[in-house]
Amino acid sequence: MAVAEILVTPTRSASTATRPLRVCHVSLTLKTGGLERILADLARHHDRAVCLPEFLAIREVGRFADEIRDAGGIVHRLRPSGRWGQIQQMRRLFREQGFDVVHTHNTYPHLYASIAARLARVPVVVNTRHGQRAGHGWKSRTQFRWASHLVNRIITVSDDAAKLCIEVDGIAKGKVQRIWNGIDLTDFAFSGPASQPVAIAVARLSAEKDFPTLLRAVPLVLASVPDFRLRIVGDGPEREPLERLTVELGITRYIEFLGERTDVPELLKEAGFFVSSSLTEGISLTLLEAMAVGLPVVATAVGGNPEIVVAGKTGSLVPSHDPQALPNAIVTMCRNQSAWLAMGKSGRDRVAGNFEVGRMANDYEQLYLDLITQG
Repeated sequence: MAVAEILVTPTRSASTATRPLRVCHVSLTLKTGGLERILADLARHHDRAVCLPEFLAIREVGRFADEIRDAGGIVHRLRPSGRWGQIQQMRRLFREQGFDVVHTHNTYPHLYASIAARLARVPVVVNTRHGQRAGHGWKSRTQFRWASHLVNRIITVSDDAAKLCIEVDGIAKGKVQRIWNGIDLTDFAFSGPASQPVAIAVARLSAEKDFPTLLRAVPLVLASVPDFRLRIVGDGPEREPLERLTVELGITRYIEFLGERTDVPELLKEAGFFVSSSLTEGISLTLLEAMAVGLPVVATAVGGNPEIVVAGKTGSLVPSHDPQALPNAIVTMCRNQSAWLAMGKSGRDRVAGNFEVGRMANDYEQLYLDLITQG
């Protein structure tokens, strides 16, 4: 299927609603993660003349709920209950608040909030599928397909995910629309790459990020680039096994595990380039952030990564889970230091032109207006 067959968002027309639309974003939590960060950014960047956003967490709230409130957003949270109880709570909330749009994020809210929204007779219901839904079982896939009958539009964050929706999940092409994620460039000022062969990886330490392949690449890189170093930012269930692997490989002096950090922009500025060994991605926010700061990248050609990285211009792409391709690409990057600044500038320009948060918010607002107008 050609990319052109996937719906893209038109420019906002002069015709708008007579009042701001009331929109409720529904997520499983507002605690931690890339999806939750997107919602906090939308709270800051939605145009209040077009839509008044509120946010509902089905389960836990946390730092991103605080950020949403700081931006003037309203946060709701369900009381603990069974699934039918959750549906009833959401139905009452949607009806009492008179939302024009319920916007769900990922599969669990897609299913249960969509049922509640239809029971409450909400005019427009949309879902954003963040990532590729890799690793989901048949039950989750069946729920996703069934719930898709209840919504006006399925949004994917990459062309790759849109293709999966159509060809694997069987969603009609006319119901699928791609809206790329965006980041706030004011949080990630351009600084360009540092001068040392220091790579940085920023990700949750979980199986789909495939850090073992990256760690096993390090001894091969060191054989050619003895001053190479790797800094890993993030935490997760794989941290202890990964730390044990560094000991087994004898590379502990070359690796830093920095854990969860709140100073990622500053850490990115201290690196020469960014590296990702992930097995699956939607539109990686950490990859966008690294490019915004001006780092060239070495990343796996999975999910939306090829939509972000222009090979040879902003960095390089390698096959996933390839124990030879990844170290080769890192060595090549280290030896091509004279091109880092140009790659970094091209990366910044690409993010600013295609993956900026204001554009993302505008695209969602135009979608709401179009669907309301269609009735």
